[in-house]
Amino acid sequence: MSMELTYPYSLEISPTQTPEGHFNWAIRERGKLLQRSDRVFPSERIAREKGEAELERLFTTRDKRR
Repeated sequence: MSMELTYPYSLEISPTQTPEGHFNWAIRERGKLLQRSDRVFPSERIAREKGEAELERLFTTRDKRR
């Protein structure tokens, strides 16, 4: 997903401190934390997939409210 398609939201993937080698995601709206994962994922790819799915859910929910 490119930034133009997700503005004003951004998806951030970051490694965790414990357990080492795992990742989590955070969704930011104009830089402010909106939502983050409550689980850790064994790979960056899986964390990105889960984060993108949640971002898609946010867009779907936002469109239904309009």
